[in-house]
Amino acid sequence: MTSDNASDQNDNAKVRIPPPLCFAAFLIAGLLLQSDWINGEIGSGGRTLFGALLFAVSLCVIIKEALAHKKSGSNVEPWKPTTLILSTGLYAYSRNPIYVGMAFAYLGVAFAAGSFGAMALLPFCLLVIYYRVIALEEAYLARKFGDEYLAYKQKIRRWL
Repeated sequence: MTSDNASDQNDNAKVRIPPPLCFAAFLIAGLLLQSDWINGEIGSGGRTLFGALLFAVSLCVIIKEALAHKKSGSNVEPWKPTTLILSTGLYAYSRNPIYVGMAFAYLGVAFAAGSFGAMALLPFCLLVIYYRVIALEEAYLARKFGDEYLAYKQKIRRWL
């Protein structure tokens, strides 16, 4: 039993930063730097509506793909073992549809808040996601699944 637990502890991408927390931290920092909301302003109806719609659609993407992980028996959390390579749904078009959804949800909130500060921090957030999450996941998946993952990686784009 101990060796199985040790094996499970080693069977993961070694991701230490939960992606939702990373996006939330950068978003909050950006909103605190500059946001119409801090001044008590709601913003224009059109901008707020667009941001809310972008957030809602993005949240639907995140939930849909997280449920696809659950339905397939795979873990959505990058610090847990991956049991299979999802290649259906939005994974047929992007290797990281949940992170794309998180980025667009972030943009939706930033846009609705009129926060150029949050928008300016998004590229830095994506760099952290790439180097501290995606790069680790891709190396892990290549080790675990070999040619199957490499073929998927060659066929499907990382982002969009």
